Amino acid sequence: MGAMTVSAATAAGFDLVERTARQVRELITDGRFGPGMQLAEEAVAKELQVSRNTLRESFRILMREGLLVREPNRGVFVHRPTLADVLDIYRVRRIIEEQAIRTALPHHPGVVAAREAVDAALTYRAQGQWRMVGSMNMAFHTAIIGLADSERLDTLFERLQAELRLAFVLIAEPERMHAPFVDDNVTITELLETGRPDEAADLLDAYFDRSERTVVTALNRLVPRA
Repeated sequence: MGAMTVSAATAAGFDLVERTARQVRELITDGRFGPGMQLAEEAVAKELQVSRNTLRESFRILMREGLLVREPNRGVFVHRPTLADVLDIYRVRRIIEEQAIRTALPHHPGVVAAREAVDAALTYRAQGQWRMVGSMNMAFHTAIIGLADSERLDTLFERLQAELRLAFVLIAEPERMHAPFVDDNVTITELLETGRPDEAADLLDAYFDRSERTVVTALNRLVPRA
C-alpha cells in the first residue's frame, strides 16, 4: 500500500511538472514570453501557482525542447531562434503537414477546425487585429496536424508551434508576416472540403516556401553587421 501511495504521489508530481511546462509553452506561443526574455522564477511560479521546485523541473523540460536556455550566473531566458532553427522548423513542417493533408478526408474534424480558424482569421483581418490573425494561423496549422490522428504529432507540433511563434515575434510587423497567407489558408481549406487533398498539399508547399523566405529575410536583417 505504501509503495502504491509513493508511486501515485510521484505520478501526480510528474503530471504537475508536465502541466506547468505546457502552461509556459502556451505563454510562449501566445506571445507573453518573447525571445530573449528572462523568466524570473519567483514571479512565474506565483503566476502559475506552483512551487519553484515544480517550475524548475518544467524549465528543464523546456530547455531540452530548445524553448528556454539557462545562462550561467544570469538565469533562464526564452530562446532566441537562429537561422538554422528556422530552416529546420520549416523542413519538419513540410514533412508532417503536407503528409497530413494528402491523407485527409473531406469531413474529418480537422477540416472543420481549419474552417473555423480561417473564418475567424478573416474576421480579425477585417478588424486589423493582426496578432489575432497570427493566432488563428497557428490554429489553422494545428487543425492540419489533427488530420493525421496522431497524438505524437500533436505533441511535436505543439513544440514546433512555440518555436515558430518566437521567430514570428522577431518580425516587428505582424501584418507583413500574416496578411499574405490568410487567403491561402482559405483556399487550402476549400480544397480539403471538396476532396482535393493533393492540390491542397501542393499549395501548402509553395506557401511554406514564401513563409520561410519572409522569416529568413527578417532574421537576416536582425543579424548585427561587422
